[in-house]
Parts: sequence; structure tokens; C-alpha cells
Amino acid sequence: MRANFLVGMLALSPALCGAAELNGNGLSVLWGIPFAGLLLSIALCPLLTPAFWHHHFGKLTAAWSLAFLLPCAYFFGASTAVHGAVHAFVAEFFPFLILITSLFVVAGGICVRGNLHGTPALNTGLLAIGTVLASFMGTTGAAMLLIRPLIRANDNRKHAAHIVIFFIFLVANAGGALTPLGDPPLFLGFLKGVDFFWTVKHLFAPTIFLCVALLIIFYLLDSHYYHKREEVKPPELDPTPDSAIRFEGKINFVLLGIIVVMVLLSGFWKPGVSYVLFGNTLELQNLLRDGALIAVIFLSLAVTPKGARSGNEFSWGPIQEVGKLFAGIFITIIPVIAMLRAGEAGAFSSIVRAVTDGSGQPINAMYFWATGILSSFLDNAPTYLVFFNTAGGDAQILMTTMAATLAAISAGAVFMGANSYIGNAPNMMVKAIAEERGIKMPSFFGYMAWSCAILIPLFVLMTFIFFT
Repeated sequence: MRANFLVGMLALSPALCGAAELNGNGLSVLWGIPFAGLLLSIALCPLLTPAFWHHHFGKLTAAWSLAFLLPCAYFFGASTAVHGAVHAFVAEFFPFLILITSLFVVAGGICVRGNLHGTPALNTGLLAIGTVLASFMGTTGAAMLLIRPLIRANDNRKHAAHIVIFFIFLVANAGGALTPLGDPPLFLGFLKGVDFFWTVKHLFAPTIFLCVALLIIFYLLDSHYYHKREEVKPPELDPTPDSAIRFEGKINFVLLGIIVVMVLLSGFWKPGVSYVLFGNTLELQNLLRDGALIAVIFLSLAVTPKGARSGNEFSWGPIQEVGKLFAGIFITIIPVIAMLRAGEAGAFSSIVRAVTDGSGQPINAMYFWATGILSSFLDNAPTYLVFFNTAGGDAQILMTTMAATLAAISAGAVFMGANSYIGNAPNMMVKAIAEERGIKMPSFFGYMAWSCAILIPLFVLMTFIFFT
């Protein structure tokens, strides 16, 4: 059977190498149904049918993927369908998953022991540290590293939900805006050709504005709660008395540095060596980067003390969910990207017109809000890809003559992922950990009341300052 499979693949290889990409000009909007269906499933099923989703999200994702691939193979040929799937996996999904997994494993091997006293100044400092770390170890990594120490520091307080809410605003979202390591949308842009340091150059001012404003608001609010009577329990009732902070699994800081170096190297070193796999070009620097990151994963698992991972309650569940869901996203988004690239000639011409003025110039404020609103309720990574391609999809043009547009798309995707629990993957993870530790978190709409009251006014100000 294995021999027959290899013969079949060899026979199909010439066809795949010469297969045409899906042309978006003649595609109906109906081809976008699998993508929309998958995103709606991700957004609604965990809320409406959590048990079903927990046990069957992989099957549901596979069903939506086949809902595109099978009709594509029927109407446009098997070679077109397979070529699109192979390109999605080789060029985008595998590098994306390898980076996310490496950051997840390395961050999960660093355990912060001990406890501090959760004063407004200390809490603000911890949020600031997590915000900075998010751009270097990812929003998920920074959130998982610091959420438990932050909760322990405040487990002697009556009001702690607001601390977790601002943690989601800052560490799980806004802090990841400065590098491709910070948030999945930016790494997808990096894979599309956006320079590593482009984000820090063009998003530094909006990020500083938002993060400093949120830290000031948090300090004032936390001070208000902290100085209320009966807010802080007596020392003898503190569940976790203060003790010195120490790190377990410190070797992972070195491995985190290796991840940063390898991603940087793949962006700067261009040896001009490439290989072709089923019509897809694989560059040597990217292959070496991904190979090194896989090695880092296994090295971290081998050298990290078991106590560090058990202290973090490390499990493979979150990364398995991300892997399965994004495999489906990268498949079902194929026709959507093709239609967006067709511009006015495509089925999504109305979207193109909505973010473009009468002279054909992009309306950056519309890109910021359109990307942001969708990122609030759908995953921000595919939303970024949608508007990246709506703006033309050419990284060199977007980084230069359309830099303000790409900045608006990037900021909308990263910042507004904080508007709801489902806007960015770490949001729900942080909420679940807080509730496990006895913190009564707001409901889905209760959380949105907080985000609308605090974040939306800041986003309106940012629109006039940075995106008009």
C-alpha cells in the first residue's frame, strides 16, 4: 500500500507543480461560506455548546475544510485543490504552528514561585512587565507566565476581577504589538514578507499611547478599590503569605533567546537557496529556522524540571486546539483571499469599496475599525489576513507607500482582540485560570461592558491621532 501511495504521489507531482492558483475573479461569495462557518463555530460553539465543542471541534473543523476542498476539486480539478492546500500548509500553517508551539513550550517551562503583596503599585508594575514581555515571548507565553503570580499576589483582596480584565487588555493583547513574536497576526505578516522591525517602527507610538493610558487608568482604579474599607484581608487570613520570588526552569530564558535569534536570522539572512515542493518554493533560511525551533521544543521538554511544568499546570490541550483550528482556517480562507485579491472584480468588491475612497485611496480609519471589529469576535489572525489581502497583499508596497494602511490593519487586529473574550486565544485561557482560583469574572457581555467603557474611547482617540 505504501508503494502504491508513493507511485500515486509521484504521478501527481507534475500536475501539482503546474497547477494554477484559484482565480478569484469568477468566484461566487458562496465559496466563503466554509470560512465564515468555521469562524462562527469558533466564536459561538464554546459559548452555546461547550461540551460538544470540547469533544468535537477537530471534527467540525475538518468538515468545514472539506466543504471547500471537495467542491474545489470537483469544479476546478484535484490538482488545484491539492496545490492550494499544500501551499497553505507549507508556506503558512507549519511555520506558524512551529513558532506558536515553541513559545508555548518554552514559556510553559518557566514557573514563578513565591508571592508578593498586591498593592496598586506592584500590580501596575507586573502589568507593565507582562506588557513588555508579550512582544518577545508572545501574548500567550507572557499571559501564562504571569497570570498565576498576579492572582496569588492579590488573593487576599475582595475585588480582583478588574485586575484580570486589565491583564487581558494589556498582556494578552496590546503588549504583543511590537514584534512578529508578539501576536499571531503579526507573525503571519512576517511570513508574507513584512520586515521583523517594521512593526516596532510603525506601531511603537500607538502601542505606547494605549498601554500607558491603560496602566494609568488601572492604577487609579486599583487604588480606589485598594483603599476601600474591608478590601484587604488581615495578614493571618492571607491564603498565600508573602515570600521571596524565584524562578524554576530558568534554562528556558536561554531557549527563548534562541527563538528570537532564529526568527530574526530568517528575516535578515537571504542566501538565495530554495527548494520546490509540489510547486511551492521553500527558502533555506525558513527551513533552518523551523528546524531550529523544533529542536528548541524538544530541548525544552528534556531539560525543564518536571516541577516547573506541573507548577504551571502545563498541558498540550491549548496548542492542540490552536493547531486543529488554524489548519482549517488556512484551508477555508483560500477562496476568500483569492476573491479579495481580485479587488473590484471579485465578489467582495463591497468590502474593497468600504475601505477605499472615491479616488481609490485607502481609508486608514476604516481599515483600523473594520479589522478591529471583526477581530473582536473572530480570531484576529485570519481577520488580519483578510484585510492584508484587501489592501493588495503585496508586503513591499504595504510596508512603504501604504505603511499607514498596514499599521491600521495591524493595530486593529492586535489591539481590538481585547474587546471580547473570544477576540484572542489567551483571553479565554486567562479567564478560565482566574475562575479556577476563585475570582468571579464578568460574563461575556459583562466583560464587553468593561471593554466598551475603557477601550473604545481610547480607540476613538487613536483613530484621530494615528489613523486619519
